[in-house]
Amino acid sequence: MFVSEWMTILPPLLAVIVVLWKKEVILALLVAIFCSELLLILSSQGLQPALTEFSIASVERVIGVFGSPDNTRILTFSMLVGALLGFMRYSGGVTATVEFLIKKGISGTARRARMLPFLTGITIFIESNLSVLMSGIISRGLFDKFNMSRARLAYIIDSTSAPICILILMNGWGAYVLGLVSSYELEQSAVSTLIQTIPLNFYALITIAIVLYTIIADKTHGPMKEAEANPKKALETTDIEIEASKPRFMLIPLFTMSVSMVGFMFWTGNGSFTDGSGSRSVLYATALAALVAYVMMIISGRFTHKKMTEISFKGMNELLPLVVIVLFSLALGASLKELGTGKFIAGIVAGNIPLFLIPALIFVAGGLMSFSTGTSWGTFALLIPIGMPLVIELGLPAPLILSAILGGGIFGDHCSPISDTTAVSAVASGCDLLEHVKTQLPYALTAGGLTVVFYIVAGLVM
Repeated sequence: MFVSEWMTILPPLLAVIVVLWKKEVILALLVAIFCSELLLILSSQGLQPALTEFSIASVERVIGVFGSPDNTRILTFSMLVGALLGFMRYSGGVTATVEFLIKKGISGTARRARMLPFLTGITIFIESNLSVLMSGIISRGLFDKFNMSRARLAYIIDSTSAPICILILMNGWGAYVLGLVSSYELEQSAVSTLIQTIPLNFYALITIAIVLYTIIADKTHGPMKEAEANPKKALETTDIEIEASKPRFMLIPLFTMSVSMVGFMFWTGNGSFTDGSGSRSVLYATALAALVAYVMMIISGRFTHKKMTEISFKGMNELLPLVVIVLFSLALGASLKELGTGKFIAGIVAGNIPLFLIPALIFVAGGLMSFSTGTSWGTFALLIPIGMPLVIELGLPAPLILSAILGGGIFGDHCSPISDTTAVSAVASGCDLLEHVKTQLPYALTAGGLTVVFYIVAGLVM
């Protein structure tokens, strides 16, 4: 049976409809996976085999996620983070750190408390999920203390981490994009092209500017204003309730994680930071940090091995929904790639259009693809092979086109309810996932709209 190209957008479209209708992300991902696998079988075998095989194919697609070592490391890392969060929380280290910061005046005001996760996100530019987790862990208690909503915290850490990672580029993000671009013969080297995208990545720059505005001016708009007016729901489960011990029970494991992450990047890259494996490094760093936290708590004499085991499983259990979302997101991304959803969307944009509009339309295409698939990295992998040949064939400025691809991927990621980064931000801040999406969306759309205007102007000038 012939499956037309337009039908390839049905799976992500169904996912969005189910999320808006049932408010259930895991169900939406499952429906999208089943739909995508059904279309794949219809296109190759016909109707009768499809009705009997697409369920089995969907299960195999999910199992196939574990066939990639990187995917397995991401899922294992997500579970280990739960244990690490549990160790730091039940040790009293999180509460003690919050009290210390307030006592020393570092975060003695609401504005300073809002600035802390922003500055943490800028400092920890090595890996976006690590940045989000550290910012969220450090700031959750402070936001509760000053009666600010967890939704606001989720917005600050989510809208700081990925833009910073894609601007600084001395991390796994830069290495990944460099690998994708290096295979094309551009006028300048891939490294030079990548560096030149920094001032042209309008979405990342505008997003960071908007985050700073909300922090300094203390202004909230739309659904975020409603969340700020009634933050009681987020305050029901607060880290402040646990008795304070010493800040070192939180700070030493976090320091271990951030420093060892750099070391593991050099180690996995055989001495080269940019050649290092982000998935391996973040897993090893998290495992080491969890081990350090475990040893510290055992040595303190307040915890037994049995109690530590209970705490670790409690922490993992709290993150289990996130792990399932990440698992299904990876499976859906693989299925959509085989189905050709991304290529179809990109093909629509890259049709017969004026040259000066191409950067803006590629940005929009990247946003749609990232929103539909929930992965900015997957969007990079799909759009760079389309954008770079356009650069070569049409003589377009490579840094401008590449920056539009990178910015579009992050834009869609910020808007998508099925993004793993969105899910990690919600978990790290203790905010409901759909509340985070709803409150962040107006800010992301504003930044996205301004970015389109900037790319049209840049297209005319360049």
